[in-house]
Amino acid sequence: MRTRPVLVYDGDCGFCTASAAAAQRLLHAACECTAWQSVGLDSLGVTRERAAYEALWVTPDGAAYGGAQAVAKLLLRAGRGWAVLGAVLRLAPVRWIAHAVYRIVANNRGRLPGGPRACAAPAPRPS
Repeated sequence: MRTRPVLVYDGDCGFCTASAAAAQRLLHAACECTAWQSVGLDSLGVTRERAAYEALWVTPDGAAYGGAQAVAKLLLRAGRGWAVLGAVLRLAPVRWIAHAVYRIVANNRGRLPGGPRACAAPAPRPS
């Protein structure tokens, strides 16, 4: 059984990998950080389709938050001033704006620094 939350990102994407590494370096949040390609997604209770679609924050009890809300949870976990930003990202209408910005970035990550060709096409939305 997990005792810490897990941040799951796309390890095939240079932009995603660099972002996860920067988050670990800057935030010092007490969590695991792993590429979805190197973890048993079944053990986390998430599908490959969802993991390919968005970054995920999976709590020890199995609740999964995706996209901008995963980022908000990470910031909350980091504490200090980061927690304030995380709390703001969870409030409507900021939550809706954060979701839209996250989707724009995620859908264009292949054009961002470090984004490999594998990131060029957006992942299909999970059903």
